[in-house]
Amino acid sequence: MAWAIAVVLAAPAAAHEFWIDAEAWQVAPGENLKAALRVGEKMEGGSYAYIPPDFTRFEIAMGDAIFPVEGRAGDRPALNMAIPGEGLAVVAHVTKDYRLTYTEWQKFVDFCEHKDFAWAIDRHRARGLPETGFRELYSRHGKSLIGVGAAQGQDRALGLLTEVVANANPYTDDLSAGFPVTVLFDGAPRVDTQVELFEKAPDGTVAVTLHRTDGDGRAVLPVRPGHVYLVDAVVMRPLEPAEDGDPVWESLWASLTFAVPQ
Repeated sequence: MAWAIAVVLAAPAAAHEFWIDAEAWQVAPGENLKAALRVGEKMEGGSYAYIPPDFTRFEIAMGDAIFPVEGRAGDRPALNMAIPGEGLAVVAHVTKDYRLTYTEWQKFVDFCEHKDFAWAIDRHRARGLPETGFRELYSRHGKSLIGVGAAQGQDRALGLLTEVVANANPYTDDLSAGFPVTVLFDGAPRVDTQVELFEKAPDGTVAVTLHRTDGDGRAVLPVRPGHVYLVDAVVMRPLEPAEDGDPVWESLWASLTFAVPQ
């Protein structure tokens, strides 16, 4: 079982998002929160098990309280537990570091252009790096908003290396003017950064739109009642290898999922 999640989570970063997918986005107090860890494209992907060696953080924040996600290796869905009280539950999951090797230059180019760091293509060449056989280090930093009971409360920065912070509560606030988020890296706002928004309609169709943060790292995203959302933002930074074969790039993937009630 462990090898299965490792293979998928270690798939080429250019092709896959990572997200936390709740079975129910609003639950009654005392009811188990259930959510799958998914890797795939356009909000379609397999569900992967609870494998402690594959994550560095897996917890639920509600108000000032933090609850570690507990389970047994192999549990599916990966999150299946109740927490005391009621409010806005913020699920956070951070994977371990993975490595991939680029065997085709075009895949690196496509990834950089898709995620809006075409500058990395020129930087790669300027550094005198090869077009194939080089490595990238990457990790996933996912969050999800689930309403418990009255679902009162707010998201906050949880200290993930990169994260998307919701500036509104999708279960209690008026979102007619949009859903505001702030994108952070190492605690600081990411200015003029691409934000990819995946929107799943009730009939299962998925639309993808691109947005940008402002000078405060903030973006206001269009949302509609009855839809489920995945917000995705990626950091790319160069690494200086200590020895041959070490990664020369690192990508850090931030995601946030939530639903807007009818």
